[in-house]
Amino acid sequence: MNTNSSNSLLVVPTGALKISEFKPEDMNGDHHILLSLVIPTYKERDNIENVVNILSGLLDAAIPGNYELIVVDDDSPDRTWEVAQSLIPDYPQLRVMRRQDERGLSSAVIRGWQAATGSILGVIDGDLQHPPEVLTQLLEKIEQGADLALASRHVDGGGVSSWSIIRRFLSRGAQILGLVILPGVLGRVSDPMSGYFMVKRSAIAGATLNPVGYKILLEVIGRGRVGEIAEAGYVFRERTEGESKVTWKQYLEYIHHLVRLRVSTGRIGKIRRKVNFPIGRFLRFGAVGFSGVFVDLTIFHVMRTVINLGLTRSTIVSAEIAILNNFLWNDLWTFGDISRKQIGNRQRFKRFLKFNMVCLAGIVIQTLVVNFLFNSLGMNQYLAKLIAIAVATIWNFWVNLKLSWRVTEVK
Repeated sequence: MNTNSSNSLLVVPTGALKISEFKPEDMNGDHHILLSLVIPTYKERDNIENVVNILSGLLDAAIPGNYELIVVDDDSPDRTWEVAQSLIPDYPQLRVMRRQDERGLSSAVIRGWQAATGSILGVIDGDLQHPPEVLTQLLEKIEQGADLALASRHVDGGGVSSWSIIRRFLSRGAQILGLVILPGVLGRVSDPMSGYFMVKRSAIAGATLNPVGYKILLEVIGRGRVGEIAEAGYVFRERTEGESKVTWKQYLEYIHHLVRLRVSTGRIGKIRRKVNFPIGRFLRFGAVGFSGVFVDLTIFHVMRTVINLGLTRSTIVSAEIAILNNFLWNDLWTFGDISRKQIGNRQRFKRFLKFNMVCLAGIVIQTLVVNFLFNSLGMNQYLAKLIAIAVATIWNFWVNLKLSWRVTEVK
């Protein structure tokens, strides 16, 4: 490994953000290893020793001597890199890189991977919000054949500890936006915002990465040759030391990243992937949706002929009642295996709100379609309504499939 002999710091790679096809030769003649885990840091002086201690103990037990921890610090004013460097004598698998000319979490991760010797490359936050014990699960999934294994807050065993309603809304909104802009990338994983994952070197070697902000996972899936993806649940923890790095700037960078990745890749279907389509759940969702069609048309007929309500208002009222019908059946049947793990009226109400938010967008789509077909094309109002329902159903299934029925609140 390339190091500066005077202070034991890794030399910062330069040039394109590209991972080498073959593991770089170590100047000291060390053998190549299995796992290189990068820990990007900025002002984590109070956390770094504990992080290194916990990760070293865990990996020493799982793959003794067959890993390296690479702390990549963006020249923190609290001198996090210096604290990490002082730990090297006690932790022989630890490497430290101090970046003085570049900034940004995503590029820090890639620079760390460029200096790594492992056949598996990983990343974990340096603030203990990512539970280290999930590392062994991710490693097992890679060794079982996955090209990429990520820790997700939105599968069994996952969640967040105490997020505010605003932060939950922003997180879900960002995911829905990503599904619209870049479905071929974000649609492959349940938690595309995750920054805790491992990937085979061979899956991203040779690809020029060009990240914006801190969502490196989007680059890896979008530009790499990632086939099978596996997920393990984790509970996002609140930090106990240091300060949060989440700002509005990062949300804007995320949108910028989505658009740039969509334009630069210029494809959806060409992304290589293995599809694990939940056909059983889809059929149940479809059956529930079919019942909702009858509810929707019945209410629509009553609104138009009995109450003599206008077209737009009739469409909105009938669609909302159908949404309630669909939610109750989906909660009981389609996603019953998930909802039974989130018992209680409060949790059920939260599921309904999330389901309704997705479907409300469907109502807007449905209203626009039915008005266009009836008012602009002169189509029969009932036929226009059926076509509008079909379009909205495709939207509802796609987004609910990706966001699923998950309530990410844990104690």
